[in-house]
This record gives sequence, structure tokens and C-alpha cells, in this order.
Amino acid sequence: MSQKLLNRSAGILLHPTSLPSNEGIGTLGKTAYNFIDWLHSAHIRLWQVLPLGPTGYGDSPYAAFSSFAGNPLLIDLETLSEQGYLTADDIKLPEYLSTDGNIDFGSVVYWKLPLLKKAASAFLGKIKKGDAPDAAELEEAYRRCKRRKHLGEYALFMSIKEVYDAKAAQEGLSGKLWNNYWPKALACRDMETLKRWAQEHRHEIELYTVIQYFFFEQWQKLHRYANEKGISIIGDIPIFVAPDSADVWANQKFFQLDENGIPTVVAGVPPDYFSATGQLWGNPLYNWDAMKADKYRWWIDRIDACLELVDYIRIDHFRGFEAYWAVPFGAPTAEKGEWLPGPDHHFFEAVQRVLLKKNSEYAKGLPIIAEDLGVITPQVERLRDDFHLPGMKILQFAFSAAEVREIGFTDAFLPHRYTQNAVVYTGTHDNTTLRAWLDTLSRDDFEVLLFYLYGERPAAELLDELFSTDGTAVQCNTPATGQPADEGTVLQAAAFKDDLCAELIKQAFFSVAVFAVIPFQDLYALGAEARMNEPSTLGKNWTWRMPRGLFTPECAEWLGDLVIASGRWDAYLLSK
Repeated sequence: MSQKLLNRSAGILLHPTSLPSNEGIGTLGKTAYNFIDWLHSAHIRLWQVLPLGPTGYGDSPYAAFSSFAGNPLLIDLETLSEQGYLTADDIKLPEYLSTDGNIDFGSVVYWKLPLLKKAASAFLGKIKKGDAPDAAELEEAYRRCKRRKHLGEYALFMSIKEVYDAKAAQEGLSGKLWNNYWPKALACRDMETLKRWAQEHRHEIELYTVIQYFFFEQWQKLHRYANEKGISIIGDIPIFVAPDSADVWANQKFFQLDENGIPTVVAGVPPDYFSATGQLWGNPLYNWDAMKADKYRWWIDRIDACLELVDYIRIDHFRGFEAYWAVPFGAPTAEKGEWLPGPDHHFFEAVQRVLLKKNSEYAKGLPIIAEDLGVITPQVERLRDDFHLPGMKILQFAFSAAEVREIGFTDAFLPHRYTQNAVVYTGTHDNTTLRAWLDTLSRDDFEVLLFYLYGERPAAELLDELFSTDGTAVQCNTPATGQPADEGTVLQAAAFKDDLCAELIKQAFFSVAVFAVIPFQDLYALGAEARMNEPSTLGKNWTWRMPRGLFTPECAEWLGDLVIASGRWDAYLLSK
């Protein structure tokens, strides 16, 4: 890990879409700057986000239309209005959208994308006219954006996708992908056909490119502001890319596809304790031999592009670089898959060689956090450790009564078992909130948790208050969840569990792990309604948006004192 990662620091996990705003979804506008100010006031030096790409299937940041483009829905319309590309009337929120509450992605897309195209047309008109004082400067900035690697392929892909998605919808075939609906000449990238398309649809392609310019301009300003405040941003790269993406369409030789662009094998994980049939993700798998022959240039471009936007990268499903689970395309479950070798050390050696040419600091280590959860073998651990990459520790995985009975308090997720080169989380975007997790614990698990936290066996009377006679937890949501608690025992249990959330955050902060990162929801002990994602489900994932008014000085003071006391800040301030 790079020298900067040797500094004990604290972070908050919050995707920008979850910020409050007047646009139905969090944006890169004023509230994002207010959030950075609040982080600074709380001595927080890290802001972790999910992947920033344009979301596709299921509105998931992990299923983007491109690894090299930004999410248009994050673009702040108020900023575009202030720049003269939209009017105040344009950006008035329609009645079918709400300024508060969870995100309605379909409605946001329906309202926002036409406005972004309108703003893009206004931008093009301004630089074409050329009489504005800043026209030349804007044109040069736009030209720099157009030179971003692989962005042209994204704009071309989206222009084709827009036409054929509309056609498929008219025919009742919504959801068809490029490789089973587009004309073969387009799907399989006949160069003459693509040239004609690009010429005939150059205006639409230009609009998609300008929208990306808006995103990168707004994000880079926000990133600079964060860095000026002493805050680094942790980004996220999913190891696999979406089947419906410019990544696969434009780079078919780098994936295991047939002559029609259809995958021959897809990604997943094998059967385990949690699922008898495994998990079938469906992502196309890489042709690592072809990648290696090309010196991994596409992957290195991907990492390089991400590092232009953030300071560190979390790589999802890190174990897939050592070996990955390949499932035959069309299989109903992941049971019939097999482990195949990944690129292993050779890949990261290539990445490090290229990055070193740009920044000598990478000689001390790559700015990468390895998501090393799941089926982790000694070979995966060796790959992680040979490149000094910190792994992840999740507190919610630590307190199993069954494991304690079998191996004692030796689980690797317990705080006293951490090493310095680790990043600890109370939970990730795939976990429920800490407060909701407490309600899922069995009586035995809860007893283990309390014993670990306080060093003594909890009184039976306390456990009786927390659990019904059948052993199920008393459901005791607090007012913070939006569900008022009952009086008496239930209210006391709720307050007790809220206090436990704070205690678990302290455990993370006082551990030896170099970084401690807390989902924002856990600071306020929010309940299950604030969960970001439930894996293997579709519906309301990724929609959570925080209530307004939570960037309070009281919370910042509590958090800031905890940061200082746990040695994750530079000094103890005797006066304020």
C-alpha cells in the first residue's frame, strides 16, 4: 500500500445518489460540498463511494453501461442552470418526483435525461457560436474530455442502444441485449457499418459525449474540493463488467464469447453454506490469454481512468484474479461451474509497472483495497499479501455463537485478530444496516456479542428483555427508523441496541486496522429501510436516500472526538 495508506484514518461510506437533493436523486451539487464540509468538521479523511459509472440493469452501480463513463444521473441540474444551459423552469421538479424519500430511478431517468440532452445542445451551440468570453476555454476543456480513453466507444454504443431499445420496446421485447437483438453488422462491429452509423447519428453521439463532459467537470471539481479539505476518495471497481455494456461490445476479443457475441461461460460463485446452488451472476468472463497478449492494456486503462477520479480503489471480488468460477452459459444455477485460473501475480506486476511510470509513489504499493470476502484460499491471501494490499474486515461477520463453540474467539473478523494492513467496516453496501443486523441475531449470537464487547456474561434478565420466549428478537425499531417504538421494555431495548451501534463503531475505530470506514446509516442507527442493497434480489436496491438534516454539528463532534481518541487524527485538541 502507498505511503499515504500508512496513516490511520477514518472514513464514511456513502454513495452520492444517497445525498439529499431537489432532483429526486443525490447529485454532485451543493449538498455534496456540504457533505465534504461536514466530513472535514468530523476529522474524517476518507469518503468511500460505489462505482460511478452509468447504471444499467437493476439500477446497480455494479452493472454499468461502461467502466469509462460517469453516471449522468449524478450531474447537478442546478449547476447547469447557473451556467446558462438550462432555465429555472426547466429544472423545476415534476409532481411525479419527490425531493425527499427513496429514489424512483425510472421517473428520474424519464425526467432528467431529456434535460441533460437539452443542456448538451445549449453547450454545443455556445462553443459553436464562439462569441462568449469563455467559449474557447470551454471548447478546449471539451476536447480534452473527448480524448478520454474508450469514451468514444461508450457514446457510439449508447447511440445504437437508444434506437434499438426503443424498437425492442415497441415490439414487446424490452430487455433484449445488443448481442441478441441488434443487427449482426452492428453487434459484431462491422467497421463500414459502424462508420455509416456514426456519420448518420453524429449529433446524438455528440450529445452523449457532452453529457459525459458535464459529469467529469462536476466530479473533478468536487474531488479537488475534497482533497483541499484533506479528504481522499475511495472508489470502487467491480472485477466483472455488465453484459449490456460498451466494455464487452467494443472489446469482444477480451471476453469468452462466441462468433455472435454470446457468452460461452458466465461468472458466479459455487454452492456454499449460504446457497445450495451457488450464485449465478451472469457476467461475461475475461479471455485472460488475450488480455495477457495485449499486456492487459484494457484493464490498465480501466484502473488508470478510475484513479483520475479517486485516490484509492476497492476492487470487488479480488479473489477472481487468482481463480474464478466459470458457469456454462444458459445453466439454471451455478452448480455446474468450475474453477479456472486467473492472471494472478502477472496481472498486478503489469499494473504496477505502468502506474510507476506515472507516479513513483506506487513503488511503495498500489492504491488498491482488496475485497477479499467469500471463498478465500491461501493462494488468494498470498496474492493479496505479496502486493501489500489491505483486505477487508466486516464486524457483522464476527459474532457467531456456533463458531465460538467450535474455535473460540479466533474468528478473523473479530477486532483483536486484525492486522494493520486491513480496512474495517461495520458493514458494506451489501449488508443490512448495523441496527437492523442486531435485530437478526439469535439469542446465542447476541450473548456472544455482549460478552465480547464488555468482557462479562450478560445477565439473563437483559437477554429476556431482548428476546421473546421462543428465542426470536423483540423487534424494537427506534424513531430514527421512521417507525415509532412502543413504550416500556421495547423502547428500552431499542435504546440499548442504538447504544450497541455506537459501541461497535468504537470497536472498529480502536482496532489496529489502518482504515476504519462506517456506512453513514450506522452513525444514526438507521434500520433496514436504509439498506442499500440485498444481493440476489431485484426491486428496491440502491434507492435509499438519507433524510435531510443529518449533517449535524452534534454528530460531527461525537465522531470527531472518536476519531481523535482512536488515533485516527493527528492531534488531541485541548480547546475548540
